[in-house]
Amino acid sequence: MNATLDTASFSPGDREEAVRHAVWESVVRIEIDHHPPPEDISVKVKLDTLGCIGVCSGRATGLTIRRTQRLSREDTEPNIFLGLQVTGTSVVAQNDRQAVLRPGEFALYDTSVPYTLGFDAGVDHHFLRFPRAALALPEPLLRDMTAVTFRADSPLAALVYAYFSQLAATEGLHQDRYAQAVTVPSLDLIRAAVTTRLGDSRSAREPLETTLNLRILRYMRAHLRDRDLSAAQIASAHGVSVRHLYTLLARSGVTPGDWIRSNRLEECRRELAGPKARYRTIAAIGHSWGFVDATHFSKAFRRAYGLSPRAWRDLNRTRGQAGDHPQGRHAR
Repeated sequence: MNATLDTASFSPGDREEAVRHAVWESVVRIEIDHHPPPEDISVKVKLDTLGCIGVCSGRATGLTIRRTQRLSREDTEPNIFLGLQVTGTSVVAQNDRQAVLRPGEFALYDTSVPYTLGFDAGVDHHFLRFPRAALALPEPLLRDMTAVTFRADSPLAALVYAYFSQLAATEGLHQDRYAQAVTVPSLDLIRAAVTTRLGDSRSAREPLETTLNLRILRYMRAHLRDRDLSAAQIASAHGVSVRHLYTLLARSGVTPGDWIRSNRLEECRRELAGPKARYRTIAAIGHSWGFVDATHFSKAFRRAYGLSPRAWRDLNRTRGQAGDHPQGRHAR
């Protein structure tokens, strides 16, 4: 997703609603109190996503943002926001704390708890949104780190600010082929900033270990199309040995090779049954899901489902044609 909003293209009477709609639909549900009168409201927002990371870069006239108790209860998946101050100042208030942000500084806040963001002199800010579950950090630890100023005089905080500023501003990195490559290091960098600030690496290590299986399976699914996906690559991406990877997945009754093959076959099976399958060759569909050799793909598909990829595609095409025929809908 890539979208841009500029209130200059709206009449003054429509600007507040245009901003509210864009933010509610693409960022987070919040109440927005614009300080100037409607004719003087100016908001420019760029919206994008990188994998599970939402990116919102905005410049605007003065406003106050409130995440109310009612809105915070509506979230089915709580998120953590990383707010980067570009120019000017702002205030983040949450959990009975206030963080004043100046250029080069940032703060975290949690959508499951009410918060207030104050931009009295105007907005020049990057907002990055992360699923709280993906960070895999204990709730008490996150609560202690919301509305806390991460200052530029900390080397690690300065690195975090530079990294995410570049990530937000570089549109070339927002392409799908880069999204998965930046997601894992981005999450790791936030964890490092939080746990270093608290001086409690053990608190970060425990949830990381307990969610490792889930994160490995999520990684495998996200990279299912990669022809080079292997146990060595998966282990390296998660900082474990190949032997430890096998041990972890064995607890869930999974071996990497079998899981990758069966899920690739299932994706091929789904695609071959779809209406667009007639426009692609069998080999092309298999190749797009990591099966380099067409003969190997066909044999593996037959072993798994009892018929060839072509027979499966033709069977579903016949069903579709029967369903489209006036009499076919009632035939048994």
